[in-house]
Amino acid sequence: MKLKPWLLASLLASLLGCASPPPANDRLYQELGGQAGITRIVEGMLLNIARDERIRHYFANVDIRRLRGLLIQKFCVDAGGPCRYEGASMAESHRGLNLQPADFNALVEDLQLAMQREGIPERTQNGLLARLAPQRGEVIRH
Repeated sequence: MKLKPWLLASLLASLLGCASPPPANDRLYQELGGQAGITRIVEGMLLNIARDERIRHYFANVDIRRLRGLLIQKFCVDAGGPCRYEGASMAESHRGLNLQPADFNALVEDLQLAMQREGIPERTQNGLLARLAPQRGEVIRH
């Protein structure tokens, strides 16, 4: 599956960032497999990142267990699920990293691969990416 560069570039921003108001319904949450499905997607994404020479260095000193929990919360909230995100804002989470669009795109690709491996339909994948995309600006080059 190929996404437009702007959509790819938008996802990294949302993965580690601020809480956003929950969507109006939980249809996307259900389509992603609920809490269990989101957990599998996040775990797959983190495994992909660990193998990704382009970006794994950004995660070298990160508490991966904590990050896993925060990403599950974040995706759950953004998908309209019954969760609450308790992490730092996007700006705080990414301050000083000076992430570039290519870094963001690599993480999006790792997320997409995880969703593909879980058998998430392309329409549902794009639904999650679209909800995460507006937060991109808080991450790139900060």
